[in-house]
Amino acid sequence: MTAPLTPPPPPHEPSSHEARPPSPAGHAGVAAAPHDVAYGQDGPGMKTELREAAVITVVVAVAGALLGLLWVWLAPHVPLVGDLADDQWVVYFKDTEGEQAIGVDGTFTLLALACGAVSAVAVFLWRRRGGVPLVVALAVGGFLGSLLAWRLGVWLGPESDVIAHARSAGKGVTFSAPLKLGAKGALLAWPLAASLVHLGLTALFGPRDPEPFDPYGSYGKSPKDGYGTPLA
Repeated sequence: MTAPLTPPPPPHEPSSHEARPPSPAGHAGVAAAPHDVAYGQDGPGMKTELREAAVITVVVAVAGALLGLLWVWLAPHVPLVGDLADDQWVVYFKDTEGEQAIGVDGTFTLLALACGAVSAVAVFLWRRRGGVPLVVALAVGGFLGSLLAWRLGVWLGPESDVIAHARSAGKGVTFSAPLKLGAKGALLAWPLAASLVHLGLTALFGPRDPEPFDPYGSYGKSPKDGYGTPLA
């Protein structure tokens, strides 16, 4: 009895013409990366971002009251003196070479810069992803807060009617001038500081975008079938 001359058929190999089920990543024969399945919409959505921006604007603007109180407390006083000339009250600076008026503007500017930095850090810690609506909210809220601080400081500061104040104080008696913001550009210190600090924190410590998935591997080679033909 002799052995059969016909060899057994070779094992079945997949042909390049056979259909391959598509993978979730959209490439035949390539498994999908985990982030392709779990990755969803980028960010919480425009409506949520706008709602958060509105909340930030209101909170930052209301915080301007604290800036106003600090300004009244820390700003230097400008000394004035009242006198009678031809039975009329006149008011003049006690120290004509003093720099208290410049110190009033400088105090407001420094306090506004500090408030801008603190508000930017607080918003970044609350929402680390950043975004244009948050930066705009910080800028608008900071400007409104500066306006509130300015008007509140003038209202809580010394009396604005210097003639009436001089009459009540008496002739030759020193009294404080009304709190006045001479450099209106100081109102922009808070929004500028808040925007710059928040952008810097987002660039340095914010979340990074996921790297694009390479379906062909780290070497950039396309997969091949059993015969060495690249798959289309």
